[in-house]
Amino acid sequence: MRDQRGSGLRWIGEHAYQDAKGRMPGMLHGISLTAARGVDMDEFLVRLGADPEQLACGDLYTERHDLAVPADMGDVSRAMYGTCGSWLYVLEDTWAATWSLGFREVPEMDPLVGEEIICLTLNLGPGPSRILHAPGDDGRTWQAEFAESTGRNSQLDIALHAAGAVFPTAYDGKHTQEEASRYFEEHHRDISARVFGGVGDYCGLTIDRGVVEAGTLPLVLLPVPQL
Repeated sequence: MRDQRGSGLRWIGEHAYQDAKGRMPGMLHGISLTAARGVDMDEFLVRLGADPEQLACGDLYTERHDLAVPADMGDVSRAMYGTCGSWLYVLEDTWAATWSLGFREVPEMDPLVGEEIICLTLNLGPGPSRILHAPGDDGRTWQAEFAESTGRNSQLDIALHAAGAVFPTAYDGKHTQEEASRYFEEHHRDISARVFGGVGDYCGLTIDRGVVEAGTLPLVLLPVPQL
């Protein structure tokens, strides 16, 4: 298993539903991920609603409470972001990922042909945790709940199966309802870790836990879409 303090994404899922006790300078619990490639970092953040002037200031996540929020932004998600290889990523520990809330309703967030977007949104409020995947070939976005595949037999689905992130069901032609229910009861606590691990394997994406906990990645303020 990878060192959870140094690499991969599995550690994010392992801490997904822990109670956050005390304050830390960065994030550890309840993190949602949006990752994209084939698009410029600042362009993508602006499409999510970021202010270019705020991005240019180079604020760190640890400074999030010292930064005044413009009155016209309304509710904001204080997020951190970075890059790994060809991927950019945005981490948020609010109740859901900004892109997951706005990609259907906010035109600027539409996935474009030639760019790939993967979003793991925990939905700590109402609604299930979801995997959203815009592969970039036709502008469409596919989605599934955690423990499911998108049903496309894509390379992402293959990686999710390999990570044990696709649970058996009574509808897969291989398991009874009793078998599927028993498997879920035995392994449901591992769902998030397996999902994040599988997506990390598919992307080859590594995010250092120590840096995220310390909050030393750049800060971006994202207005919560008003739907």
